[in-house]
Amino acid sequence: MIIAILLACSAGVLIGISRQINGRLSLSTSPLIASFWNHIVGFVFLTCLGLVIGDLLPAGAGLVPWYDYLGGPIGVVFVAAGSWVIARIGAVNTALMMIGGQMVSGVVLDLALSVPTDLGPTALGVVLVLSGIALSQSKRKA
Repeated sequence: MIIAILLACSAGVLIGISRQINGRLSLSTSPLIASFWNHIVGFVFLTCLGLVIGDLLPAGAGLVPWYDYLGGPIGVVFVAAGSWVIARIGAVNTALMMIGGQMVSGVVLDLALSVPTDLGPTALGVVLVLSGIALSQSKRKA
């Protein structure tokens, strides 16, 4: 469990760094171009990694339903939107809004997919995160 927590926290740090880099590229070019280069460089990196590790195209990859591949286009929109937003509202606000959206959509998806969850603590966590976002925004406006 500790490894999973450390990996999740590390991924969060990398998301923050990635958003900053793409936001800066977006200012010099455009959000679409920043997203394009993000994905091209990522594709090359993953291809090289896949060739080194192996199993780049596992058996049965073509048998997966088409909608299981929608994460790619959704990721493109996520990166382009993040690149556009971070340059306008800053890293902290972007992170807060993205985390809020992830929390709400995560709860909705867990409920829709009947994932066993303790609704009380989960709802409290979402309320606390959203309250923190609202509080930070109200302090900035004052």
